[in-house]
Amino acid sequence: MTHCRILLVALLCSGLAGVAPSRADDDADRARGALERGEIRPLEEVLRAARTAVPGDVVSVDLKRHDGRWLYKLRILDADGKRRTVKVEARTLKILDEDDDD
Repeated sequence: MTHCRILLVALLCSGLAGVAPSRADDDADRARGALERGEIRPLEEVLRAARTAVPGDVVSVDLKRHDGRWLYKLRILDADGKRRTVKVEARTLKILDEDDDD
């Protein structure tokens, strides 16, 4: 699967499926452009970094631009059934934050 396709699937899984198609298309185009410009890393690399920090099943992915940089927010269901949130800087894969969703 190509990186753009993976990115589009992640965007759709992140809740954009219920959004008007033009907005979802715009979001996917922005993300694709960011990937092509090297501003974000491919989704499989982001998933690997997040799962290394918090092992488990990724249940949602959200990509946003904040303060001039792209951030991924992933929700991961760990082995104990707890949902955890992990924030990853999309270009460097640095884990910025991880916490339990209470």
